[in-house]
Amino acid sequence: MTQPGTMTAMSKQMQDCVEACMSCHTVCEEAMSSCMQMGGQAQMQIMRALMDCSETTRMCADMMMRRSPMAAEMCAMCAKACDMCAEACMSLPEDKMMQRCAEACRRCAEMCRAMTGARM
Repeated sequence: MTQPGTMTAMSKQMQDCVEACMSCHTVCEEAMSSCMQMGGQAQMQIMRALMDCSETTRMCADMMMRRSPMAAEMCAMCAKACDMCAEACMSLPEDKMMQRCAEACRRCAEMCRAMTGARM
């Protein structure tokens, strides 16, 4: 039995989603650094997607951890940002860092989509 005002433990599904969000956030930050070194106009569009994804995944994880009543909606938005970022990263298929980022984004998007219907 829980005390009044305390939260129940996070479900395994939510823990996995938080971990996927934080992993994706980290990889997006690393990819941004790589992108900045490349320079060029094409990378600017990728940078925007990376920034959106990085911030969205961090916020999504934060909202799930504090059991925000808006977490499910944030998960849906996060999945969309991750999908867009994965697509942007795939515009440089020969770049290993971008491939790694696209994979992390796809995994996070999948986990977030699963959380949109879960009880938070």
